[in-house]
Amino acid sequence: MAFQFKRQLFGFMDLIRFKKLVPNRRRHLDAASDAPLPKTYRVNETAAILHPGNQKATVISIKTETADTKTYTLQLSRKMFFRAGQYVEISANVNGSVVNRPYAISSSPLQALNQSVLSVTVKKAGFFSNWLFDNAKVGDQLIVGDPSGNFHYEGIKDAETVVALAGGSGITPFYSMAQALKEGSESFRLILLYGAKTRKDLIFKAELDALVSDRFKVVYVLSDEKAEGYESGFITKELIAKYAPAKYTCMLCGSQAMYSFADKELAALGVTGKWVKHEANCVGTRDVKPQQFNLTVHIRDQKYVIKADATETLLVAMERAGLSVPSKCRAGGCGFCHSKLVGGKFSIAGQDKRRLADAKFGYIHPCCSYPDSDLELIVPAGLE
Repeated sequence: MAFQFKRQLFGFMDLIRFKKLVPNRRRHLDAASDAPLPKTYRVNETAAILHPGNQKATVISIKTETADTKTYTLQLSRKMFFRAGQYVEISANVNGSVVNRPYAISSSPLQALNQSVLSVTVKKAGFFSNWLFDNAKVGDQLIVGDPSGNFHYEGIKDAETVVALAGGSGITPFYSMAQALKEGSESFRLILLYGAKTRKDLIFKAELDALVSDRFKVVYVLSDEKAEGYESGFITKELIAKYAPAKYTCMLCGSQAMYSFADKELAALGVTGKWVKHEANCVGTRDVKPQQFNLTVHIRDQKYVIKADATETLLVAMERAGLSVPSKCRAGGCGFCHSKLVGGKFSIAGQDKRRLADAKFGYIHPCCSYPDSDLELIVPAGLE
């Protein structure tokens, strides 16, 4: 509490007290501890853990989960804390281009906090994932970005029970949640309905079974195989109602086809709106006739004229040309890649998720925008 100077009734008393200020200060300094001041402060240390920024990470193990899925465990340069369900961007130099992709974290929050270790599970699908699957090896260095995304439990708005619907490699964020419940970094009840074609396509089955508790339940659903102890078919409204409580938040992670099917089933149960959360999928190619356009890109004081194909996003075109540009979710939601449109026509994949201010002042998200003519953009610089 700060010292409060009380004015005395007689003015000369104030003068006497003022003359004692220096001796009193010296007395307090002499009585103080001679321990050196801390070199770092807890608030700064905490901020560095929550927002570590881009950092180098070394691949310390690679585990084959299924025929087309591998888990890469990375030793981080710095500690990190994330919410179970979030993702990080993994970056590498591929054929002269700095390329990154977002991957949901499959390890637990405390593992990254206490051991600076983080795992991502990658399905062999797409340019960068294929490169990782075929080329990455133990000892390689990658770049890991900040933990990002809103696909995690939010106690303020979510129900106490989460019913999770996972398809194939969409199990990744829910495996992280199950671990977080076990270690105590998260506190809610999780009922997981995990769909796959056959038993051999299930990822983390032994690990998930070992995590079952009063807070975590897992139900396996096989579409192309019937086996004792497994549900069969698809994750329908009847199956959801069989295992779900009266009130719950539903979280989905899988393909867009799964979302389209599951949303209708959930709507039939009256579960819509804020009670349904989807993990965003990266935007892919669009089904149009291939056509080449010129894309003029301004990055700081540099100007580049590159080719952009109508089937691919503007972000992919810039990456193919070897330009270092920012990206995170690659689904049009985070706005990290937003760039100023100088001129040209474009189409957006799915919903227009730009902020109203971005749309008003001519900014677009290259990660989900396709060229319909020659274009010109002003783009922020990416990784150096």
